[in-house]
Amino acid sequence: MKNLIKKTMRIVFSPFIFLDYLKFTKFKDKRFSIKFSDFHPQIKDKLSKTNFDTHYVYHTSWAARKVKEINSSVHTDISSSLYFSGIVSAFIPVDFYDYRPADLKLSNLKSGHADLTKLHFKDNSIKSLSCMHTVEHIGLGRYGDPFDPNADLQAINELERVLAKDGSLLFVVPVGQPKIEFNAHRIYSYEQITGYFKDLTLKEFSLITDSGDFIENAKMDLVKEQKYGCGCVWFIKNN
Repeated sequence: MKNLIKKTMRIVFSPFIFLDYLKFTKFKDKRFSIKFSDFHPQIKDKLSKTNFDTHYVYHTSWAARKVKEINSSVHTDISSSLYFSGIVSAFIPVDFYDYRPADLKLSNLKSGHADLTKLHFKDNSIKSLSCMHTVEHIGLGRYGDPFDPNADLQAINELERVLAKDGSLLFVVPVGQPKIEFNAHRIYSYEQITGYFKDLTLKEFSLITDSGDFIENAKMDLVKEQKYGCGCVWFIKNN
């Protein structure tokens, strides 16, 4: 009965797909079964172009290119996209750490627990490091972590501490006019990002705009025009 109700609701809310279903069944493809009980309408995919999340496609693609350019013997990632770590591990070993460890098993990929506000790594020990679309969440309780309005600053200090001399940090956060959209994330200004990493040197700042454009080596003034942009920052530790 429940299945029948679900199927009926699917027809009600996707009548055009049901008409397509009826048209398709007339082809009588004997290779596969096609039953009404398996009706599984998808109503959002008839588009002229493929939609994608600009933040997550562009920033992970940007970072993968930078990791290849850095060309370290191993890359360490703290709580960024698992898609990023999984793909990058195809050409360089990746050590992935998260507050909620991922049970991900791939060659060249290690996964473990880490608290970004108190990392267990030694000072100046990591040559190639990334932390992307992560710090903006810390301390807001979204992922079961304790409330702490300054937890993002603690995380930034920890990233600076563990980064090796001449090492690279790939850092990504939302950018625009500074604010908290509780309990989702913080949005940072360009000045905040560069000011918080006081011991690191800015090598590159790229921007994903509200309109979905990816701008390499973007001008800092563009950040002020964004409501929810995405800043992709490459830092070097010179001291």
